[in-house]
Amino acid sequence: MNEASDPSKVINLSQRLDPASERVGELLNAVRNIAGKRLQQWIGNAFEHVDDALFDLAEKAENNAAQMHYFDGMREVRKRRSAVERSFLGRVNRDLGELAHPQQRPFGAGMSTSSGTVELTLVADNELEESLAITSMTSKHESRLSRDLFAVNQRLSVICGGHKIEDSGNPVAPAGLTQAFRHALHELSADMRVKLIIYKLFDRYVLSSLEDLYQDINTELARAGVLPQLRQEASRSNAKAAAGTDPAHAAAGEEANEIPSDLLQTLHALFSARRGPAAAGVHSIPTGPLPSANELLGALSVLQSQIASAGPLPYAEPGDAAELSREVMQLKGQLLAQIGALRGEKPGHVASIDEDTIDLVGMLFEFILEDRNLPVAMQVMLARLQIPYLKAAILDRKLFAHRQHPARRLLDGLAEQAKGWSEESDRDHRLHEKVKSIVDQLLHEFDDDMGIFERLLVDLQQFQDLNKRRSELAEQRVAESTRGREKLEQARRRAAREILDRIGGHKLPPLLHGVLARAWANHLVLTLLRQGEGSPEFRGALRFVDEFIASTRPATTQESRQALRQMLPGIERALRHGLANVAFQEQDIERLLGQLHAYYRQQLGEAPATIEATHAEDAAAMLSIPDSIQPVISQDAPADDAIDEEVVEVPLDSPEWHQVQALQPGSWLEFCMPDEAMTRAKLSWISPMSGRYLFVNRRGLKVADHSPRELTVLLTDGRARVLAGNALFDRAMTAIVGKLSQSDAAAPAGDAAE
Repeated sequence: MNEASDPSKVINLSQRLDPASERVGELLNAVRNIAGKRLQQWIGNAFEHVDDALFDLAEKAENNAAQMHYFDGMREVRKRRSAVERSFLGRVNRDLGELAHPQQRPFGAGMSTSSGTVELTLVADNELEESLAITSMTSKHESRLSRDLFAVNQRLSVICGGHKIEDSGNPVAPAGLTQAFRHALHELSADMRVKLIIYKLFDRYVLSSLEDLYQDINTELARAGVLPQLRQEASRSNAKAAAGTDPAHAAAGEEANEIPSDLLQTLHALFSARRGPAAAGVHSIPTGPLPSANELLGALSVLQSQIASAGPLPYAEPGDAAELSREVMQLKGQLLAQIGALRGEKPGHVASIDEDTIDLVGMLFEFILEDRNLPVAMQVMLARLQIPYLKAAILDRKLFAHRQHPARRLLDGLAEQAKGWSEESDRDHRLHEKVKSIVDQLLHEFDDDMGIFERLLVDLQQFQDLNKRRSELAEQRVAESTRGREKLEQARRRAAREILDRIGGHKLPPLLHGVLARAWANHLVLTLLRQGEGSPEFRGALRFVDEFIASTRPATTQESRQALRQMLPGIERALRHGLANVAFQEQDIERLLGQLHAYYRQQLGEAPATIEATHAEDAAAMLSIPDSIQPVISQDAPADDAIDEEVVEVPLDSPEWHQVQALQPGSWLEFCMPDEAMTRAKLSWISPMSGRYLFVNRRGLKVADHSPRELTVLLTDGRARVLAGNALFDRAMTAIVGKLSQSDAAAPAGDAAE
């Protein structure tokens, strides 16, 4: 039998233990021991994976500077890991010990007041990266763990003299742990990119495991007689009680406190200014009771069922986006009419917070239909989600502010997949059907179960991961093929340069020039590719070029003829080896050597001077090698003609040139070439040899490759366009705030009620 069965051991909330009592110290020590043991194990697991994560990123880094950031981070973490772990565990242990003495230390001092009140603005970007990472982590886990955490808070409140403990003041709540870890990371002088990776591992190995910690604490305290009969479902009923029967309208309730106030207050102020004083007056004197959240949801469900019953979504036709844009703007009127029909009276008004929500979601979907980053077919499908997302926003207003909200992540994920879509890259309609399936499921199945967004998000991520693996394999093959061609081209240029530099001003006989320009140049290319430029084989092949050229000098004296005779055996051996290396047949080698023997007998004065005219044309034909392998070297062309590619003139200070220089692998572009269908392609690889940009479609297949200058010209001429790299929701919210800020003074007072 456990201790809770003894009535003398049962502690009710109304009893409130004396914080100075020995009993409180024992219970808090038990909580500290449980937390310390669990957290030490989990934080150790997180740091065990830091090296691997940073090493993987270093391997994939786009340049040496980024790579060094990760390697420096690895060294810094190894050096300071123990200090970070000690700081984190010590802070949590100290904060738990001080729970019983709130007068000495305000609850939550040094912590975030909640995930929702961490400052969050639309212009966070780089300077708030750390805060945004913390906000997203804590909000996700507070929502997931609310029931277990509520029970922990209630039991800690009892043993701390009845002083109410909430998420914001609980050292083992997600916000408290994350703030303690943030403080501990001050021990590291690593780059923020490295810290963000560590935060992700903290999320994965610590915060994601908190269920076990809370269950251990609740079990231990219940066994010790602290609220043994507490039902964890109280968290849900308590929230409803605080908000009344209509939680969406509880302005002073707990729900409102969980919403990041800066963002919603900014939007509310902008919407109020947009409506003007006259509109505010209308809303302040309603003609009847305002619709509740349940009425709004009911009316939206009716409209949603009408859309769902219209049948499956067809492929987009010209004009569909414009028609949908009109429907998006008309939804508020349709919603009011539907509420009126359900009430049996004329449509009236809604509460200002609900009108803000309706207008905000409407502007979000107007943005989607105007967003040039999305193909029209995808715009049309995503725009059908306006009603499900309006219902989601009424049910959970954190949708607008929390980047990690499942509904927000789902819309961002759909838009990211849609960005790279084109009919050409989706011939099997796999992506189109996946997006359509998710849209259809939300239209047909979403009522008030917000879990559907998480389930569909997992489904989309699995689809994305599968296709990513396929496309990455294709991309790798394309990159390797391109890299191979560039190495070959580089070797061809090097071979051509070496031969042309050595020929210089010499006028070689056609037979010998043909040997060097074709057969021997090919041998140089293959030697470079196989053995490298520092190899003895390559140096020997270059010596042959010098000797072969020297063998064409007139042998007019006994000494020069003797020197030529001594060179010939070496020339023949080298030629046999080199020609065999480039796969010449034995009979072709013998034929060439026969022609060269005749030429050298002529040089030595042992045969008539007829070999050039008789055999030059035949020799050139016999030594012909495919141009795809062999550089063609002309006797009359300067060396640079065989090396330099055509130069495209572009101003190097133009915005387009800077845009090209800033592109990173993973960036998406849209290409609109004359007489070709629109193509969307991702920058897959930038050649370290030639600097050319390789583009692939969403399946990883090559679409094009351009030099930086060529790409600049395409951008300047409007034949290429860089697509936005940030998330759809972020782009939309920034655009909405900008639009409201510009139009608040100009908009007529009655516009918002249309």
